[in-house]
Amino acid sequence: MAYRFILAEKTVFPVLTMCHALGVSASGYYDWVGRPLSKRSEEDLQIRKTLEAQHAKHKRRYGSRRHKESVLQKVGRNRIRRLMKVSNLVAKQSRRFVVTTKSDHDDPVAPNVLNREFQPPSPNHSWVGDITYLPTRDGWLYLATIIDLFSRKVVGWSLSERMTKQLVLNAFSSAVGRRGCAPGALFHSDRGSQYTSADYRKILRAHGIQSSMSRRGNCWDNAVAESFFATLEKELMVDLVGLGREQIRGEVILYIESYYNQERIHSSISYETPVNHEKKWRSPQQKSTPEDLWESVPDLPLPLGKPCKIST
Repeated sequence: MAYRFILAEKTVFPVLTMCHALGVSASGYYDWVGRPLSKRSEEDLQIRKTLEAQHAKHKRRYGSRRHKESVLQKVGRNRIRRLMKVSNLVAKQSRRFVVTTKSDHDDPVAPNVLNREFQPPSPNHSWVGDITYLPTRDGWLYLATIIDLFSRKVVGWSLSERMTKQLVLNAFSSAVGRRGCAPGALFHSDRGSQYTSADYRKILRAHGIQSSMSRRGNCWDNAVAESFFATLEKELMVDLVGLGREQIRGEVILYIESYYNQERIHSSISYETPVNHEKKWRSPQQKSTPEDLWESVPDLPLPLGKPCKIST
């Protein structure tokens, strides 16, 4: 094991220094180097190359579990952990993120209809929404999202310098603009004043969508929405410290649309991407009769609802 470490790190540290630090002889190391690599050692080198390429591709967002499920399904997780350590590959770590719920209001509050049923049978069955705020060099940037629980896809989002009801109305319009009307669907949120406002309740009713809200002080009732913000913080925001609003706006949009929805695998949907998970769900009958709306959006080919005009 010591010889393998020296071989792997010889371009970084002097061989004699490492031999002395690890308590092995330099002659023993050079004798070992002259031997042909064992089959397992050759496999380790190939696995390390794969890990290093994947780690760079996903910008240090994947740990051993996701590396295994994405490209190294036949390799044991302990082996992957060991080789990641040898290659000094460390995944980004989570930090605390900001909760924005302001429930000190007198607006009507919907019951918790969702009741933590986070695995619906089909797309457009249950959506969850939430708000967070992102630090920038120019002040806060507020992000509202809507996630389809079936695929964990971010189907609607909105960014603004102000946290108002218009922020969440814009996110809803974004979701319906992509997915079409979904009468009978469930929309779950916390008890924030933006979601309990008369305008938001009105737009839900206009689209035949049932409202559901978390119990007071119970963040687990909206765990999927809050988990997305924690993931965003860990995988993206830690690298954007000191950037301005417009720069961060562009990075957040790119992360959601190009990476999170299209490339990132999710443990809750059998380590598939949201886009692929929905494609697998789609039946041959649905493929043959898509609505014009879905035809016009390349990454949303599912005829899940009829296009409708939003009126706020």
